[in-house]
Amino acid sequence: MTDVDVAIVGGGPAGSAAARAAAERGANAVVYEKGVPRDDRDRIGPDSTDAAGFLDYWLEVADLDFADIPEDVVEQELADAEFIGPDEEVVVDRTGIDADYDEFGFTFHRAKFDDWLRERAEDAGADYVAGTSVKAVDTDLSGGHEHTLTLGDGEEVTAEYLVLADGPQRQVTMRVLDPLLPDGKRASEVLSPPSANHIAYQEYRRFPEELFDEDTLKFWWGWMPGETAYPWVFPNRDGVARVGLTMPIGLDIDDFDKSEWRLLREDDDRIPSGDEYLRRLLEELYGDEYDVEEDFPLVDGHGKSNSTETYAISSTRPIESPTEAGIAVVGGAMGATSSFHEGGDHVAHRTGKLAGKLAAEGNLGEYNAAWHDAIGDEIRRNVAMADVVAEFGPADWDKTIRITRQMLDSSDSGTIISKSNARSAAGGLRLYTKYKRAKFRYRKRKYAQIRESDYSL
Repeated sequence: MTDVDVAIVGGGPAGSAAARAAAERGANAVVYEKGVPRDDRDRIGPDSTDAAGFLDYWLEVADLDFADIPEDVVEQELADAEFIGPDEEVVVDRTGIDADYDEFGFTFHRAKFDDWLRERAEDAGADYVAGTSVKAVDTDLSGGHEHTLTLGDGEEVTAEYLVLADGPQRQVTMRVLDPLLPDGKRASEVLSPPSANHIAYQEYRRFPEELFDEDTLKFWWGWMPGETAYPWVFPNRDGVARVGLTMPIGLDIDDFDKSEWRLLREDDDRIPSGDEYLRRLLEELYGDEYDVEEDFPLVDGHGKSNSTETYAISSTRPIESPTEAGIAVVGGAMGATSSFHEGGDHVAHRTGKLAGKLAAEGNLGEYNAAWHDAIGDEIRRNVAMADVVAEFGPADWDKTIRITRQMLDSSDSGTIISKSNARSAAGGLRLYTKYKRAKFRYRKRKYAQIRESDYSL
């Protein structure tokens, strides 16, 4: 039996940040990461799959300095993002939120980013055990709090503090939290991956030189059905881009009018697979002049396997942690990463950093208030936006994109969403009011689905 101060389940951005913060403050911190192989990584590590982009102010949210990030981690610095509806489009060249980083944002290599965070944690003195899964956790609250982790090889490890960073699949998190909640309230229902996650799929393709837009993110809204379902293109290095999509799990094609959606076909008897959706997207965009398979080839040595990857993205609202039990839930495991499905490395890193710091200092009881203060504005914006667009169809997306373009054209203050801007666009004030009302519903931290007071400790 081995004793540690802080045991961390999961070695992604949240887990590595927690380990580094704890180790820097003298705690014996160990990360347990089951590990997955990837074509673009020499060793096993976390399931490093997402769109891997940062907007300017996300560095402040993450509490990261761009100058510290190694050059080989950053793929492209960005000037703007293009949002494309069925008939309308807008180019957004600012987030409207103050940031020290001067560019619009950047794309990065997620596996290299995770490896860098792991190295920083190890340099600080944390142990990172890859290839070891956590099969069970037994929590003893009879004299304080102690957690016994049973590892995949049968070894048992005891820890004073437990940080759950097992990402949006949350298999360990749900098993740990359920016994701490009263009858009738279960974390495994609130956080169940089939209902609380979206599924994402992406391919690494080389673009023809004349079509490769190295400093622009591209999103297609209203092209495929499902709540906040959309394809994207993120530029990487050397003409390679990530072409991907995200959509809810378990959609029924009979719930949608196929004639409304550009990426559906009348003879579809089910929702298309990710690779079929992306083939249709590229054909719609470039098929008149290019052969998609020949002119946009998949690139060897990228992604998880065969230049592709499928992964889960949290699409739920976050939960608070039972800190009195010595437990902090961070990142994707707590549902904080992607309430609007835009990625979540920034909030994962920040929540992990806070949890590791406070656990090492013996002040974990401050964690819930700390993460609300650090990322609450981001979460509230995202869940409000998700509510506003939840039932959008193609025409709604076109209207919203048109309104956004007109609001941007009228803005001289750098802001995007404001009452003054909204007045400048037909329908803008109504959309703005709907968004403000959605935000109001989540005041006083009401976006948290499980509150700390809900736990039976």
